[in-house]
Parts: sequence; structure tokens; C-alpha cells
Amino acid sequence: MMAEEAHLVSETLPFMISLGQWSLHRRILGATSTLQNLYHTFVGAHLGPPDRFHGELDPLDFPLVARRELGIGAVEFIGFFYAAHLRNMRYMRELKDRCAGEGVRGLLVTCGAEGALGDPDSATRGAVVQRHLKWLDMAAYLGCHSVSVRIASSGAADDQARYAAEGLHDLGEWAQLHGLHVLVENHHGLSSDGEWLARVLKLADLPNVGASPDWGNFDDANSAARYESLQRMMPFARAVAAKCYDFDPDGNETTLDFPRLVGIATAANYRGHLGIEYEGSRLSETDGVRACKSLLERIQRGELRSAA
Repeated sequence: MMAEEAHLVSETLPFMISLGQWSLHRRILGATSTLQNLYHTFVGAHLGPPDRFHGELDPLDFPLVARRELGIGAVEFIGFFYAAHLRNMRYMRELKDRCAGEGVRGLLVTCGAEGALGDPDSATRGAVVQRHLKWLDMAAYLGCHSVSVRIASSGAADDQARYAAEGLHDLGEWAQLHGLHVLVENHHGLSSDGEWLARVLKLADLPNVGASPDWGNFDDANSAARYESLQRMMPFARAVAAKCYDFDPDGNETTLDFPRLVGIATAANYRGHLGIEYEGSRLSETDGVRACKSLLERIQRGELRSAA
């Protein structure tokens, strides 16, 4: 049986709230700037992940922080933070036990450093698919419904769509064996063009291949096209990253129209989790997550509606 349809699981609320692990990346990595964080991630992807990071937050404690500090009972994992321990069953069992002990549900595993799923070369593309299989194992073991992937490619847009769809189809067939979804995260470029991404997902032609739209991952941060693209992605969505950066004194996000974004999700009959993904710098990560959670709860209660 396929994993629970995460976009249709809430019968009483317009959506539910979860926590994306990237919201706490500075507490885990211990780096003080976005550039340093990107550097550490790049080095880890090419030289192998470190056994431990330099921050004060152990990735094993992520479920505890989600529940005890932030009052959130569902999480999205960043695979990179666990890459060195994937074959260590004692470690993975401990992570699973900590989730269970806190009543925290794992929703998905993000795996973005395994190469281009849309590589034009079929042999290379097949190798990339194989490198993603370990994340299917992790997601299935933790009881998640999905893995979230990226579909980098090269060449003409039509060719990229075909290559990406082939890579997704192949990975999606493997994921079906685990009862998992494979979800594409828009990550700038063509993947953030909603019309193009919808075409790719149709070409992939599997019921367990969909999208995990990220509200922030667009080349033009102020473009109205963001909202149009998200509308095109939402019919395929099985997860949503509620990216946020900063908040005004009234608690509203200063760069994104959150009520409008939630309205786009609910209009597509999405009733799953909106995963908080704080990426600001003015507030601490904990305060940023709390501010975003408070804003989403106000929208949940119907206190804020979009003027658009």
C-alpha cells in the first residue's frame, strides 16, 4: 500500500504545521553565515559527510527540540545531517526511538546532494538514481511518506524535462517498493517554473511522483510569478515548505504574502503539513520558527486572509 496521502490527512484543519530541519541548520552546523553553511554542505557532499558537526545541536536531538522547545509534532529531515550514520542501525534506531518517545512523526527525508536526476547521460542518470536508494531506506525505516529530491539537468528546456522525467520515473518505481512518494523540490531555474515542472511530473507518469513546493526558492524574490508557479505545482504537492525570512512587529512575514500562499495551497485541496523552513538572519533560529508558527496558527484560525 502506498504511503498515506499527506496532502489529504487533515479533516478538521485547513492545514497542519511541521518543522523542516533546515530551520535549525546553524545550530547543527555551528557556522555563522550562509556562505559558511553552503561551504560546509558543499565539502561534505564531495568529500563525504562528517561524523559530527560543530554546532550545539546534535541531529539526534532534532525531534526533542521540535516537540519540547517548539511544540511541533511532525518533522522533515535533511538527509545530509545523517549521511555518515545511514548504515549504523544502532544510530538510526536511536533516532526512530527519539521520535516515538516525543510523539514526533517523520514526514520526509530531503536528499539533494546525490547528483543530477535529470542528467542527459542515461548511465550517469542511472547511477544518480542508485545513489538515492539509501534515502528511500532511511525514509521507510523512519515511517516517512516521502523523499524530496532535486532534478538538475542541462540542455534545452524540452530535453531537460524528458531527462528529469526519466530519472524521476526510475526512482519512483524503486520508491513504490517502499510505499513512498518521490517529491520534487523547486530549487530555482526551470524547476521553479510551475508550468515546466507540471509537465515533468506528467511525463514521469507515476502516481507516487509529485512535488514539494518551496515558497522561497525562486530566482526573483519579489516576482508575482512565484504565486502563479505555485498554483501550477500544488495539484501535484504532497508536502509544502513554508519558507520564511523575517517578521514585522505585527508578526507578519515581510517578504512573502503568507495568507495568499496558504490560500493557494488550500484552494488545491491540500490538507497536509506546511513545513516551517526559517532561513532568516535577524532573529535566532528558534525565534524565527516560533514567529512563523504563530503566523501560521493565526491563518489556521481564520484571523488573516489574503487580499489577493
